[in-house]
Amino acid sequence: MYLITGLGNLLIILAIRTDSHLHTPMYFFLSNLSLADICFTSTTILKMLANHVSGNKVIPYSKCLTQVFFFIWFAGIDSFLLTAMAYDCYAAVCVPLHYSTATYPGVCTLLLAVSWFSTSVNSLTHTTLLTRLSFCGHNEIPHIFCDLSPRLSILAEPQMKSFINDLMLYTVGVLLIITPFIGILISYTHIFMAVFKIPSVSGKQKAFSTCGSHLVVVSLLYGTLIGVYLNLTSTHTAQKDTAAAMMY
Repeated sequence: MYLITGLGNLLIILAIRTDSHLHTPMYFFLSNLSLADICFTSTTILKMLANHVSGNKVIPYSKCLTQVFFFIWFAGIDSFLLTAMAYDCYAAVCVPLHYSTATYPGVCTLLLAVSWFSTSVNSLTHTTLLTRLSFCGHNEIPHIFCDLSPRLSILAEPQMKSFINDLMLYTVGVLLIITPFIGILISYTHIFMAVFKIPSVSGKQKAFSTCGSHLVVVSLLYGTLIGVYLNLTSTHTAQKDTAAAMMY
């Protein structure tokens, strides 16, 4: 499944780069989303597969922090890129006559740069805050990879579960998960309103086909992310987190 995922995303990137007809804003964001997805899955799955094949389930502390950093970074990029793609769908369906000006290359490049930079700062902040906490001796992480919630659940002392860490988890979660999600909802509200005004059935089907796959991905990603990161840490279980992690 990992090879299929990586190969599929790589073929998407190659197809977009080699076909001049696909040099449009939507496919520009899609190619970057595919790149982020390759990195996103590689961050966690490769180590998990290596552990499974070797039978050695150990990960050093430094590598665990590294995995946390890149996992949060690429997950955040996914979130922002899906928001940018929702904006592109909005421009294509709701303001088609102004589409070229609403999505000119400068705007797309700016959205991409903001996505990569802001999420890297967020990831670095979370990882730095983790280094303040104490994890004495050997610990068993109740998860299939190093993530924030499982790491906070194995602190040396329960009272050390820093208020700042929890505050950052929810504050940044609102900024980098809920805020893009609200942006997507606003875009799709306008899209649905515009689609319902289209008189022909074929016109409605064409509009929905433009955004249908994107909407499915958004539902899967945000449904699981919100369930894991914006619930109280006390309600987390290994089974729930693992099932959600496999989804996104």
